[in-house]
Amino acid sequence: MNEQNIAVYWDKIIDFAVTFAPKLAGAIVVVFVGFWLVRKLSLIVRLSLEKANFSREVTPFLLSFLNIALKVVVLLAAAGIVGIETTSIVGILAAAGFAVGLALQGSLGNFAAGILVLVLRPYKVGDTVEINGRFGKVEEIHVFNTILSTPGLKTLIIPNGKVIEDTITNYSEKGAIRLELKVTMPYEESFPKVKSIILEALHQVPLLLETPAPEVGIETFDTHNIVLAVRPYILPDDYWEGIFETNKAIKAAFNRHGIKMAYSEGIELGTIGE
Repeated sequence: MNEQNIAVYWDKIIDFAVTFAPKLAGAIVVVFVGFWLVRKLSLIVRLSLEKANFSREVTPFLLSFLNIALKVVVLLAAAGIVGIETTSIVGILAAAGFAVGLALQGSLGNFAAGILVLVLRPYKVGDTVEINGRFGKVEEIHVFNTILSTPGLKTLIIPNGKVIEDTITNYSEKGAIRLELKVTMPYEESFPKVKSIILEALHQVPLLLETPAPEVGIETFDTHNIVLAVRPYILPDDYWEGIFETNKAIKAAFNRHGIKMAYSEGIELGTIGE
């Protein structure tokens, strides 16, 4: 390589440096300033959400999403200053996002549903709920699923997509849950008398609430007996123990007053949970 060629290459390097250096410097400045602004904006958003008592479960996700999205915008702006064609980058990212979206369609649906659960808060950790016909206590709420614990010591992991699609019954929302019990009485017995005995028995169960007041009424007439509906109220956490204690109290009261429970039906429980 002769001196003339070296001079030509050197001139090209100098021209490139003179042309590219300001762009590179500008891009670096944009990245540093942009990232600094992103941090400040994220801090402002976080403080605003905390002041508004926004859901603590979803706040970290929103801040992370905002942080990443804004940094991508800053990097694209820096790439444009350097001279990189940003439209092609956006196209590649869009295509990649579309492909990933198709591959993770179900997971993304659960993810979106999880955000709705965290924002709308139809239930919270500790609530007693019925979801998809499953009765239990909410132990954890994640972006993709909700975890319930059942009275049968089962752990249920329900995808949030199923949660949003189905009816949610929150027994803790009003602070009390009504027990749905059935008691049979012979036709020859007086209903006012039996009702009084049952109400007296209910008052002997400490777990049952006095307000709202318990209800006792005739539900239907069976072939051999009268079916009574017994509906006391109880705290959600005491649901199953309340059923057992109420059944025991009613049976003991019937025994004391000589009231026979017709045949083998006995006391029938409502079909909630497992």
